[in-house]
Amino acid sequence: MSAPRPATILIVEDDLETASVFRQMLQFHGYRVEVAHGSAQAMLKLNRQLPDLVLLDIMMPDVSGLEVCRYLRRDPQTADLPVVIVSAKTQGEDIAEGLEAGATAYLTKPVSMEQLLYHVQAALSGSAY
Repeated sequence: MSAPRPATILIVEDDLETASVFRQMLQFHGYRVEVAHGSAQAMLKLNRQLPDLVLLDIMMPDVSGLEVCRYLRRDPQTADLPVVIVSAKTQGEDIAEGLEAGATAYLTKPVSMEQLLYHVQAALSGSAY
């Protein structure tokens, strides 16, 4: 019997350093990781192959991560795809807007490795938290 396939996570983050840190953290814990540097690149990757989870920044130069999240929720193929927002926008109204857009979870930067892994694992397992 073969081992289960590791979950694939698409990181959508325009900051190269942040994307690299998230990629290393997640790969170290056994996840397959794809990176999209901006919303347009994310949409291309999502149209080619769906990941198991999207780690999504909000503030990007092309299209807001909130718009990406809303788009994913409107499409029947991605309506249930776990989306974890990780953003520097930390105000209560920002968090509420992210959750209203359909995010599974909303984390604020800086985020610890433990916090990121907890929310990724919870979102992938479908646990309520």
